[in-house]
Amino acid sequence: MRLFAGACAAVVCAFVAGATAPAHADPLVGAPGLGDPYYPLDGNGGYDVQHYDVDIDYDPPSRLLTATTTINATATQVLHMFNLDFAGPPVQGVSVNGLPAGFVRNGDHELTVSPSLPLLPGLPFTVVVDYAGPMRDTEGKGWTFAPSGGAFAAGEPHSATSWYPLNDTPLDKATFELHATVPAEWEVVSNGVRTEDTVHGDQRTVSWVAAQPIAGYLTTVAIDRFDYLVQRRADGTALVSAFAPNAGHQRELEQRLPEILDFAENLYGPYPFETAGGIYLDADIGFALETQTRPIYGLWSDLQTVVHEVAHQWWGNSVSVRRWSDICLNECFASYTADYLWPERTAGADVDQHYLQTIREYRDDAEFWRIPLENPGAGYEFTSVYYRGPLFLHALRRQIGDEAFFAVVRDFPAAHAYGNASISEFRMFVQSRVATDLTGFFDAWLNRTTPPAPEYLFPGLLRS
Repeated sequence: MRLFAGACAAVVCAFVAGATAPAHADPLVGAPGLGDPYYPLDGNGGYDVQHYDVDIDYDPPSRLLTATTTINATATQVLHMFNLDFAGPPVQGVSVNGLPAGFVRNGDHELTVSPSLPLLPGLPFTVVVDYAGPMRDTEGKGWTFAPSGGAFAAGEPHSATSWYPLNDTPLDKATFELHATVPAEWEVVSNGVRTEDTVHGDQRTVSWVAAQPIAGYLTTVAIDRFDYLVQRRADGTALVSAFAPNAGHQRELEQRLPEILDFAENLYGPYPFETAGGIYLDADIGFALETQTRPIYGLWSDLQTVVHEVAHQWWGNSVSVRRWSDICLNECFASYTADYLWPERTAGADVDQHYLQTIREYRDDAEFWRIPLENPGAGYEFTSVYYRGPLFLHALRRQIGDEAFFAVVRDFPAAHAYGNASISEFRMFVQSRVATDLTGFFDAWLNRTTPPAPEYLFPGLLRS
């Protein structure tokens, strides 16, 4: 995610008090949350999802959604009850392995399901949830109405629960496909490869398939009167980008996507997905989001924003956080890529001087250092990682040298591809590559709420 001016206060910077996940003594009931320190009721215990098949019928004029989501999962314990995360329209019915199941909705996003027969550990099962009703606008935290009358889904750390039931945690990534039926004059864009786009009478049906695992908040659907830009990389990778009404002025920007992908690939290794693109909205949402393979952009994006979201395809999408306290793993790298590496490598910018100038400007600003990069706190995830994250990574680069730094940032995503990682794992990975003890450096930059000591603030070639 990249925020724009004013978006922090409006979208993500309000403090969120974390609830405590209730303890469950019953060993046959899946936990309603996985205990993330920031969002303890996100995700659910007792099963592992392999695939989501989301089938929606949406009518933009009435805003009515009729949908069926099919979830293929494997039980990790005996279950006579388990939860899904869902905050969307009324549920009409639930089945498990083809048999009707009991269900009840509770809390902000819990759908508790009781199968007719207990689920056994290690065995696959299928859940089908039917639901229908008018959609509500979550104002950039999920399902959102577009000025054109269309709609799109975007938000971090939550958005998917607004339109389909899932195990809403980055720890349980799964493959994803969407089948959407809309009036024929509307278009539908989502993640992955478009496998169907047919019109029958006054209805259009579009299918998209994401073949690599994806976290829930990185899935999306966008319904609008899109125009398309279709490109190909030199290796044949198809690039499909969509432009809502009044967003066509950004077409020239998106034409640079092959160049940006090549740039990022040279840094971080082979592009991890089978397709790429972008979704350009006619909406002033105040942020851009790295929805997997096809980031979402607001009405006034720029080249720096596109570079940022493309970098996320490695840092955040292929390699996802274990906990939201690890958010620097996503945002520090995307910001450093866009703010330092891109201008350095494409325009010859003196990034050492840029770093020093920033340090001079903010070294004595207590507010600038108040929120730590590692474990910034619930509601503060999307703050310091943007403005202090690039400084941390540039200081690390100068501390260990270019050879070690660029080897690390290429090898770490490869080691955790399509999985999860933490800041502590990144620290250990870096330390394994260099002889110098980095304990003090990492503590000063990641955990402290004051400026690092001069030895860590001006390492290597940098001088005070």
